[in-house]
Amino acid sequence: MGFVNYFPGQGTLLEKAYTEGEAKGEVNGKVRAVLAVLEARDIPVSDDIRERVTTCTDINRIDGWLRRAVTATRAEDLFAEDPSDDA
Repeated sequence: MGFVNYFPGQGTLLEKAYTEGEAKGEVNGKVRAVLAVLEARDIPVSDDIRERVTTCTDINRIDGWLRRAVTATRAEDLFAEDPSDDA
């Protein structure tokens, strides 16, 4: 018999709110990580860049930014390969 996880209130608005809360928590944690990596590397972050990072909700995009934060020489490098960057 396989493992079955029964969420209290499964299939209800409570479950949806809980799941969305988990996703928002993951996004917020990764956003903080991107900014923390830049800070630890003494890379200045402008208010515009900070706002762009903190308002993003696309976990895949944030993951890319986190990977680039490790090797970036300036904060703008986060968006170097970002197709949504029109600037």
